[in-house]
This record gives sequence, structure tokens and C-alpha cells, in this order.
Amino acid sequence: MSPGHSASAEGPRALPAIFWGGLAAGVLDITVAFIRWGNPPRILKGVASGLLGPQAFRGGWGTAALGTALHFLIAFSAATVYYAASRKLAFLTRRALLWGFLYGIAVYMFMSWVVVPLSAFPKSKAPFSLTSLVLSLLTHMFCVGLPIALAVRRYATADLGLRTTDIGARTSAQI
Repeated sequence: MSPGHSASAEGPRALPAIFWGGLAAGVLDITVAFIRWGNPPRILKGVASGLLGPQAFRGGWGTAALGTALHFLIAFSAATVYYAASRKLAFLTRRALLWGFLYGIAVYMFMSWVVVPLSAFPKSKAPFSLTSLVLSLLTHMFCVGLPIALAVRRYATADLGLRTTDIGARTSAQI
């Protein structure tokens, strides 16, 4: 936070950045999952199985609702982490396209290598697929990292004493 800004001035800017970034990432990511794998209730129960284990797949609409809530909790958490990092690392807002794509990859890796293995989600028996990996990385780059980075750039740049137009000019010159 810069010396001229109070904590209350930063709070209102943080909320829209996190809200819109998390909402966009959550909606886009789950939409791709629905299109890619079909059966939305089963996908949402699959998310809930991270908390409930395999019995989540026997659940009803309440279990699917829990999966939806957990999915958006993760999306808003990812937006919160990016926002918090952008307060210390100004390049995250100055070069939002590049860092948004890289952040999407980082989110995918964290979910795949930390969250899912530590969850109760049933272990997959599917063989490795390069196509599946590439599609998952692209989804996280364009549908998770990018919308979060752009929302943080749009709503939180005032906290850093930068105008959005300055960042847009710098971003296009740097990328």
C-alpha cells in the first residue's frame, strides 16, 4: 500500500478485484468442464468428493450445490492470492496478460499436485494424456489466470497509484 492510501481506501478496491476475478474464473472454468465432460451434476459432485470422498457421487442436488460452493471458494481464493501478491509485485498488474497466463498454469499445478492429492477425491485410474494436459493448461491460462489478472489490473491499480490507461499502454509496449 502506498503512503497516501489508507487501509479503508484499499479495502473497497480489493473487493471488486477479487469478486469479479473469482466470479469470472469460476464461471469460465466450470463452463469448460461442463462442455468438455458433460453431466454437470456429476462434475459438481466430483468437486464435492474432494471433501466427502467417493460417496459424494451417490449424493443428490445438495451434494452438487456443495460442489458448486467449493468450486467458487477455490476460484475466489485464487483471486485473493493474486490480488495479495499484486500489492507487493507491481509487475503482476503492469503485465497482466503474461502473468495471468503464468498464474493459470501455477493454479493448475497447485490444484493437481497439492489440493487433489490431499483431498478425498477418488484417485484416477486414467492413463496420462498429453492432450488432456494441454487442454487443462489452456483452460487454466485463459479461463482462470487471465480473468483474475485482468480484474485485479482493472479494479486494484488505483491502490498502486497507477492509472489503468498507463498500465494498458505499458502492457502493450512490453508484450
